[in-house]
Amino acid sequence: MKTRVIVCWSGGKDSALALYEIHKAGGYEITALLTTLTDEYDRVSMHGVRRELIECQAKLLGLPLEKVYLSRDSSNGEYEARTAEMLSKYRREGVETVVFGDVFLTDVRRYREENLSKAGMRAVFPLWGRDTGELAGMFVDEGFKGVVTCVDSQFLDRRYVGRFFDERFLAELPQGVDPCGENGEFHSFVYDGPIFRGRVPFRRGKTVLREKRFCFCDLVPV
Repeated sequence: MKTRVIVCWSGGKDSALALYEIHKAGGYEITALLTTLTDEYDRVSMHGVRRELIECQAKLLGLPLEKVYLSRDSSNGEYEARTAEMLSKYRREGVETVVFGDVFLTDVRRYREENLSKAGMRAVFPLWGRDTGELAGMFVDEGFKGVVTCVDSQFLDRRYVGRFFDERFLAELPQGVDPCGENGEFHSFVYDGPIFRGRVPFRRGKTVLREKRFCFCDLVPV
């Protein structure tokens, strides 16, 4: 009997790779994707991607998309309460496992596991402990296509935002920047790959700076 899971979905490369690994592993029934959006902007939290593009991803993956809206300055308490409400629905339907794309941040993993345990659920981390350079290379080699939607200017120059996540991008990353952006250096949006039924149509729009720190490239649905 397959384990029924819900996948925590940002629309970026780590969540896409986690879903890919779950597909390859077998033994899992993927019931839905779960994404968090900032209600004031109607965009994916931190990634800055429009809701319409995440919905298009889900359609091309053939999976339902569950959306949790958070306020712009949401606290951990708000996040925990709103996600718990959503997850409790799936728990009642027999889903006991949530898939995450985290790789090595132990405090983040502990936080997720503790929150899920309160709801009688558990976490699975299919990418955990993997070399991030190898994961980034696998993303490219396996035919995934991604674009960088946000960079933290404390770690990475704004000229990197809006670039495609490819071999050239990886080769030009400054020393000390994680190739998967695992420390929050950058975030991405995946628009094509082996798990999708087609390509998400978009064009790159304006770049804006928020909080005097985060540079976002707007992706416009077409």
